[in-house]
Amino acid sequence: MADSQEMLIRPVAHIRSDFSQKFGIPRQSGLVDALTARIVFTPEYRREEALREITGFSHLWLIWQFSRSLTQEFRPTVRPPRLGGNRRVGVFASRAPYRPNGLGLSCVRLLEVDTAAPDGPVLVVSGADLLDGTPIYDVKPYVPLSDSHPDALPGYTASTRGHRLTVVFPPALLELVPIDKREALWGVLACDPRPGYEDRPEEVYGLSFAGLDVGFRVEEGVLTVLRVNAASK
Repeated sequence: MADSQEMLIRPVAHIRSDFSQKFGIPRQSGLVDALTARIVFTPEYRREEALREITGFSHLWLIWQFSRSLTQEFRPTVRPPRLGGNRRVGVFASRAPYRPNGLGLSCVRLLEVDTAAPDGPVLVVSGADLLDGTPIYDVKPYVPLSDSHPDALPGYTASTRGHRLTVVFPPALLELVPIDKREALWGVLACDPRPGYEDRPEEVYGLSFAGLDVGFRVEEGVLTVLRVNAASK
């Protein structure tokens, strides 16, 4: 018999983003504001009245599932990539995907409510750090009065939050990227898609983004794009 405290939850929506693979997704929401995504509700919740007055809020909280990182084994400690992979912290002192319930929390900017979409109403958002198809269990408004804490302590993230790469993107390769995707792709690359504990200048990495395969190398804080091809299906 299931524990009386257990609760069955099911997705209210799924996200449509430019990330078909986990590699390259920003490690936190809001790091790349130019990233846009669409929140498509399941038929049961696809009702305009459920979104009444949502446009009065500039930001939303998304509660979602790390659907590609589920684990059956409890791991009390994790190794945050940005700490070099050598330092362990408690799982509840981290945002690691390997959690007892596999739930993620992201704050995104609401751009519009697309009521004309065939599967609408659809929420168009920016700054999302979610894989395409990720199930979303709830959407809540961000309320500045209670949700904003300017005096909050950053913990161990204080030493990692400024990490950015200089991006060198040859003009001929940049021309192969749709104009409306260039700023977002540039931002994703600047955030350093590599595992945080890797520093291999000879390695050529491949990033799948918006239907493109983008190859790059990183050396001494400079990311150089080497190729842009149509991603294989």
